[in-house]
Amino acid sequence: MKTGMLKICMTLTILAMFFGPVRTFAEEAIKVLSEQQTGLPPGEGTKVAEVEEDTDRPSVSADVSFLSQYIWRGYELSKDSLVIEPSVTASYKGFSINVWGNLDTDAYAGDNKGQSKWTETDFTVGYDHSFGPVGVGLGYIYYALDAARDTQEFYLSIGGDVILAPTLTIYRDVDEYPGWYLNLGISHSFELPKNITLDLAGSIAYQYSDGVGIVEYNDALEPTNSAFRNFQNGLVSVGLTIPFWKYFSAVPMIAYSFPLGNAADNMLSGYSKDIGLSGSASHFFGGVTLSMAF
Repeated sequence: MKTGMLKICMTLTILAMFFGPVRTFAEEAIKVLSEQQTGLPPGEGTKVAEVEEDTDRPSVSADVSFLSQYIWRGYELSKDSLVIEPSVTASYKGFSINVWGNLDTDAYAGDNKGQSKWTETDFTVGYDHSFGPVGVGLGYIYYALDAARDTQEFYLSIGGDVILAPTLTIYRDVDEYPGWYLNLGISHSFELPKNITLDLAGSIAYQYSDGVGIVEYNDALEPTNSAFRNFQNGLVSVGLTIPFWKYFSAVPMIAYSFPLGNAADNMLSGYSKDIGLSGSASHFFGGVTLSMAF
């Protein structure tokens, strides 16, 4: 893990020196918009490429989310604690570099149980481009995990600048958990007074595991030897984007994550139980994200 982390950090440092200071744009770029609107970790965006026209100006953005729970692709990854998720993004001419992390302020297991613990750092390099009303994004994510084996994904995202901004994002894990994860999302923002927007989003996802990295669970919530290949999780969220001063915004939000069918319910509940959490596959959570972009 340390060797992989060192290689990634060196690569990002070289890229950062080349691209210089940068600016926020569409998720992963795609992911950045998702974090600002829903407080979710990288990888769960619904908007693709509302890429701003002035991409020749480099910029940088920083966000920090304070959330009641860490939920990722339907998986419960924290218990009864505040999680703090900082994120820094640099972007220029369609390229972006993002570093995202998760701090559990009251770890539920391990040597740090009951204490604050840094549990994850994700590194993302992406590129986004618009072809008229169609936005396309592609990139690479390195997941540096504390409680599991590190892994890597590539992704491709296609979305339309039309009503409900439909976006399909396809992730391919090429390391420890080989398989495909497909996320189809929609979102819409309503303008309110004082430049505030009401942001609504929803998504559904399908998981196709190549092997035993992600497996089915039976009705007794016991893992089987069958690869999980089914609809996995749905997510709906409501948030407000509240700009203040010139470069800042606050985004309070609430969200509901739920399994898409009995197979997903068993898998997500069984995994939660196995790692000492609630054993539930459905979760309400919320919080606020503070953002700065210049």
